[in-house]
Amino acid sequence: MRKPAELRKAEIVATVLDLADKIGPDRVTTGAAASAIGVSQAALFRHFPTKAAMWLAVADHVTEELTTAWDNARADEPVGRLEALVAAQLAQIMAKPALPMLLFSRELNVGNEDLRAAFRGLLMKFQALIVTEVARGQEAGCLRRDLAPADVAILLTSLVQGMAIRWSLGARDFSLIQEGVRLLNVQLGLLAVKRD
Repeated sequence: MRKPAELRKAEIVATVLDLADKIGPDRVTTGAAASAIGVSQAALFRHFPTKAAMWLAVADHVTEELTTAWDNARADEPVGRLEALVAAQLAQIMAKPALPMLLFSRELNVGNEDLRAAFRGLLMKFQALIVTEVARGQEAGCLRRDLAPADVAILLTSLVQGMAIRWSLGARDFSLIQEGVRLLNVQLGLLAVKRD
């Protein structure tokens, strides 16, 4: 029985992410994806006319998932919101372990400019959310005002990326969220306004 097109597309995207985790993004081919799903390569091409289109669908899926996670990262005060945003980002990486590998893949960096632009846009969106909360924290008197919010956002984004790489390269034998939030709190302590 044939699956509806949208259901099949979602299955292809999930399979590509799974394969990217298992064999690496650069080894994911349309043939490998089709084989893993149990359809012909021609059937896969009915849904995605090119490999690049398939990867863009992956980027769209990741964008939707991350945006939802960020929107659900609620907290009343800026420092709590920073913690919630970072925890949400790390939770998405744990749910989709291929994400850190995608950032360094040939597919992203050489083979597909649209894919690169999509992931760069995601990074910029995440950094913009961090900038907003850092500025709110500075206005509320919680965070030091002598640092540019954009610089702090780069530091905090680098923390997330570094944790994701460490987790991916290792045996994934520690809680990415717990360790990431712990180190975020170390950084936030350094950024906090010192009270006499």
